[in-house]
Amino acid sequence: MKKNHEVWVFIEQRGGKPADVSFELLSKGRKLAQTLKGTLKAVVIGHNMKDVAKETFRYGAQEVLLVDHPDLEFYNTLPYSRIMSELVDEHQPRIVLFGATFIGRDLAPRVASHTKSGLTADCTELKISDVTYLRKDYKDLLLQIRPAFGGNIVATIITPDNPVQMATVREGVMEMAPLDKPVNGTITEIPYTPNETDTLVQIIERYHEENKVNLKAAPIIVAGGYGMGSRENFQLLHELADVLGGEVAGSRAAVDAGFIDHNRQVGQTGVTVRPKLYIACGISGAIQHRAGMQEAKKIIAINTDPEAPIFDVCHYGIVGDATEVIPMLIDVYKHKLK
Repeated sequence: MKKNHEVWVFIEQRGGKPADVSFELLSKGRKLAQTLKGTLKAVVIGHNMKDVAKETFRYGAQEVLLVDHPDLEFYNTLPYSRIMSELVDEHQPRIVLFGATFIGRDLAPRVASHTKSGLTADCTELKISDVTYLRKDYKDLLLQIRPAFGGNIVATIITPDNPVQMATVREGVMEMAPLDKPVNGTITEIPYTPNETDTLVQIIERYHEENKVNLKAAPIIVAGGYGMGSRENFQLLHELADVLGGEVAGSRAAVDAGFIDHNRQVGQTGVTVRPKLYIACGISGAIQHRAGMQEAKKIIAINTDPEAPIFDVCHYGIVGDATEVIPMLIDVYKHKLK
């Protein structure tokens, strides 16, 4: 039997607005589908989603499986997981990708469990490769790569015995790459047939608050770690960021110590960023943090420890006390940027 070489991406939406991570995954899925010599498809579930379906063509989707109905306007676990599971059961795609968001982390395990598919969470890289495992050759397996054991190793996970391989990927990990010219794709409308289980959980009220901090869009980020010593010392980072027109961020250690708020955390359990300039101050550079910032165009690191791992990924390194170096940078930038 010929294997199905389809790559699917679940397009997450809230109130009709698609999530950036879905388009990032389409960009990655396009490369995976090319390697497999297969097809890239988007799955869109919601209400009045025709425009979102068409938008996926800009990122390489060749076909959209569209399930559109007023009852599906807002994400609801039971109908969404049932619809997705039925589609996977019927078509048996080779790869299915979800964003590692609240919605993706709720949906993917349910679909994987129902369809008996392999699933790896929070992948930082995805590749296609032939693999020999237990003396058996497997062709075109999805290598699901992610930090493991608290970030001490990078694990490559395979699911060789499952025809369908699934993965969740966090926002910002894959680069969003729209095509110059959208694909002339097709929209396949799939009728929604209600099931009595769909209404077991009902949405009574919705509260939505926009995140006031948008680190992903910041061209310059000044980030501090536990080595900054105190919340007061973090004020230096705010001053430097103000001079440069950037945002302030922190490592998990700095957040845990109360130096900065969680919504500004960069790293494996925070946000993944790709700014033009990333200045890491008092950050040792554990793999969990590097996973969130190593794609920055230019990285400047300031640390008292010359052996700190952050110096392995930075473009320019300054060995010194950040509380002494930063005031000098502020002084220079103030005069240079006038």
